[in-house]
Formats: sequence, structure tokens, C-alpha cells
Amino acid sequence: MCETPAPRWARAVATGFGSGLLRPAPGTWGSLAGLAAWLLLTLPWAAPLAAVRAAHPGLRLLGEAAFLGLPLLMTWLAVRASDAAARAAGQEDPGWIVADEWVGVWVALWAVRWELAALPSAGRMALLLALPFAFFRLFDIWKPWPVRQIQVLPGGEGIVADDLVAGLYALVATQLFL
Repeated sequence: MCETPAPRWARAVATGFGSGLLRPAPGTWGSLAGLAAWLLLTLPWAAPLAAVRAAHPGLRLLGEAAFLGLPLLMTWLAVRASDAAARAAGQEDPGWIVADEWVGVWVALWAVRWELAALPSAGRMALLLALPFAFFRLFDIWKPWPVRQIQVLPGGEGIVADDLVAGLYALVATQLFL
């Protein structure tokens, strides 16, 4: 399954810290783990950033850069880790690689970043998390144009690119729904 000679860091990141090894539906498990990781990484500083953003409108870009920096960093890591793990396993896009799902769901969650920063009620928070998650899974599974076509990119780029585009579709769909 994931017994590869890839570096330990690459296996850890590529498998979504083990979430890609869960069955059935490793992509869904990986997406759920990505959602949980995004919450752990953003919620502690989202409210303070929102307060600074409200008090100093000139610093708006700082908050946006912080929220955008996470998916960009994860994309960079995911491409490298996925490439190393897939190459070591001798497979093109193994199902246990879910770092790409983390990228896609993090991009989709960008749509609700400031609403979550306001720490809404539990019901509203569940909706705000379920929408981008569900839209991402829909587009990742359905693979509308050009999601399926972009997978032809080589190595880690091809593994991650389709989920990145599915995440962008989910971002737009979430924004339209809200």
C-alpha cells in the first residue's frame, strides 16, 4: 500500500499524515483530515486577524495573505511529497496519496475564512464547513473540464493539479451558494 522507500516526510505529507491509508474512500478521509488540519491551523489566529482587519482596513491584505499562504504552502509541499512518494512506489497516482485532497479542500475553505473567524454558532459553523467540503468532493469525483484533463501533467504536478482546480470550482460554488 504505502510501503515505499520515499523519505519519511514525503510519506507523512503524501498520506495526509496517515489519513490516506484509511478505507474505504481514502480521498474522503484525506479531505476530512485536511479540513480538520485547516481548522487547527486557522481558528487560533483567525479572530485576531479579523479584529486587526476591522480596526485597520489598510492591513486587509495581511489577513488575506495569511489565509492564502496556507494553501500555497500546502500546494508546494504536496507536489514535492506526492512526486517523491509516487515515484518511490512506482505508481502514477496511488489512491493513498491524499495531500492533493488537502490542497483542494484548503482552497475551497478559503471562501468561508472570514465568516469562520467570527466564530459563528455551531449550526452555522457546520454549514460553513460542510458546503466547501461537499462541493470539493463533488468536483473532485465528477472531474468536470478541465479537472480530468489537467491530470496529464507529470508527477506531483499532475497528482495535485486536478484537486487544486476542483478546489477552485468548490470555492466559486461556495461563494455563489452563500
